[in-house]
Amino acid sequence: MKNLLLSLLVLFGASASTVNAEDISAYLVGGHMDVNDARKKLKSVGYQVLVTYNSVKDGQTIVFTNEALIAQAAKEKRAHAAVLRLFVDNQEKTISITNPVYFGRAFMQDDYNEKVFNAELEKLSGAFPGLVGSQDKLEDDDIAGFHFMMGMPYYEDPDALADGSNSDLLAKVKSSNNVLFELKLSDKSTLVGYALGDETSKFVEKIGRANAAVLPYCISIEDGKATSLAAKYYLAISYPKLSMGEFMGISDVPGIITGDLEKAFK
Repeated sequence: MKNLLLSLLVLFGASASTVNAEDISAYLVGGHMDVNDARKKLKSVGYQVLVTYNSVKDGQTIVFTNEALIAQAAKEKRAHAAVLRLFVDNQEKTISITNPVYFGRAFMQDDYNEKVFNAELEKLSGAFPGLVGSQDKLEDDDIAGFHFMMGMPYYEDPDALADGSNSDLLAKVKSSNNVLFELKLSDKSTLVGYALGDETSKFVEKIGRANAAVLPYCISIEDGKATSLAAKYYLAISYPKLSMGEFMGISDVPGIITGDLEKAFK
């Protein structure tokens, strides 16, 4: 019962005194721990750690998954729901975990299964006691249909990177030597974790290291197409408090990200 109550508080991004049932936090924030201890906790509750990545100076992101997430992500055009991320911030002495309910709603769209993603939230809340919801949040009804502003892309508007057979696309991206993990979801789809260039990745420090779990970037290879979430969408959904001024301050970054990813298939 205690874990269930904690999960509900984390889900709605609130303290015990101010529960707003309409808001869902993007991240679950907790006290600092060593990255190896964090990995052990994830494994103890059944997660598979795919990679530990230096996402920012003095910070590492652990990318992890399990069979339940993979089963959901194996559905058509839902590959990005396969993974969750835990950011260990050695500078600010915190950890931050992508909220499975928030990103599940975003990446599963009409296929969102509340029972599955609530179970993941409860599992993480039990493994990491004391988590609280981040101030980065959106109203639950706004998440699936989110876009930053008029004219900006939605989840359904991915960046097209390359066409070809799945095997050829995988071979090309792996030859770039920037692949951090390869996760087969089905006979038709694979999710690839990709390390952006050092200069490209610096945008995290500019708009907020607290959400450094935004990296590494992911590429979906499905039915002969390599795509990534539109950078203008992915950065905005990962930084829901981002102001217009802050977004304009990195206005060149989305194009640079897409360019980095396209190079992997040349």
